[in-house]
Amino acid sequence: MPDWLALYYDDPIEISHGEGRYVWDSAGRRYLDFFGGILTTLTGHALPEVTKAIGEQAGRIIHSSTLYLNRPMVELAERIAQLSGIPDPRVFFTTSGTEANDTALLLATTYRRSNTVLAMRNSYHGRSFSAIGITGNRAWSPTSLSPLQTHYVHGGVRTRGPFAHLDDRAFVEACVADLEDVLGHTRPPAALIAEPVQGVGGFTSPPDGLYAAFREVLGDHGILWIADEVQTGWGRTGDHFWGWQAHARSGPPDIVTFAKGIGNGMSVGGVIARAEIMNCLDAQSISTFGGTQVTMAAGLANLTYLLEHDLQGNARRVGGLLIERLRAVAAQLPGVREVRGRGLMIGVELVRPGTDEADPQALAAVLEAAREGGLLIGKGGGHSTTALRITPPLSLTVAEAEEGAAILDHALRSTY
Repeated sequence: MPDWLALYYDDPIEISHGEGRYVWDSAGRRYLDFFGGILTTLTGHALPEVTKAIGEQAGRIIHSSTLYLNRPMVELAERIAQLSGIPDPRVFFTTSGTEANDTALLLATTYRRSNTVLAMRNSYHGRSFSAIGITGNRAWSPTSLSPLQTHYVHGGVRTRGPFAHLDDRAFVEACVADLEDVLGHTRPPAALIAEPVQGVGGFTSPPDGLYAAFREVLGDHGILWIADEVQTGWGRTGDHFWGWQAHARSGPPDIVTFAKGIGNGMSVGGVIARAEIMNCLDAQSISTFGGTQVTMAAGLANLTYLLEHDLQGNARRVGGLLIERLRAVAAQLPGVREVRGRGLMIGVELVRPGTDEADPQALAAVLEAAREGGLLIGKGGGHSTTALRITPPLSLTVAEAEEGAAILDHALRSTY
């Protein structure tokens, strides 16, 4: 394996199996999972409805590629199109969020006949060559080479940067002015790509309505809006099914990308776009593994369970309780700068006490202490920031939220 393939923890663990919101390592120790395989385990580990669908489909046929009719793929595409909010939508399946964003960039640049792209500072969109080229997070950008000309605009981070001191309305106005200024200095861009909540960047987000204000400016120039919903989709934010719906005043995005949670751990990603945009390519294409029958069966079962059990509503209710519980803890600790997020997408930013500086040593210590206490959490941040990332399955119970909060409380107090 390459040196850059990172592992968590000084003594890495092998996860052998899981059930619900818990996983077990190969030594038999149980952990409450507050990271869900980087937001992929959306409904729960070993969910019977999903594992049954996978097994039944695998017993018929696992794979045939998109060169043949594929009933599970068509059925899932129809359901996602109906839920998308995009007029006259078309859906194309990929194997990951990275590939989904690659496809969105291909569509946008072809449709607009431009290789210039606008992206947000502190953003992350994947690890492929083109996705790295639009990623505004230095820690995840190993090269400056890119097939795209990228310009970064303000707005993804509310509490840092030159506009942090402004109130929400003034913040939005300043970011819109920055966008307009960028447009005055560059060739007409193909699209703006933005995460409604920045994932790898530490779960930062702008005030609601920022991207609606951006959309008005973009629309005047014919520039497309790509919403990267790889981490925010499927109800994780609680308030909305899609993260972009917090910015819906000016209409839906032109393109939405998704992945992670829809497959509940299976490799499913995809793109939703208006038909005229999706169909703009003048060459043939297929996907060998995107939309394969067994992953589509998993996605269908997972989406059905999510909707029938109102897991979006559960994310809103239980996530709200968890955020308030963590904010009460943070108020007593000088090393916690901010607890932010919505639903079950929560960031806890850590700093050196008495400063506004990142504290990577404390971040590592909290991760280790939480693991020792039986809790798995993630980490992130950008531009000299450090944040814990908390994203349990959306089926999390109140009792489990309290259990996880207590373990994290102890881990933070033992560090600071």
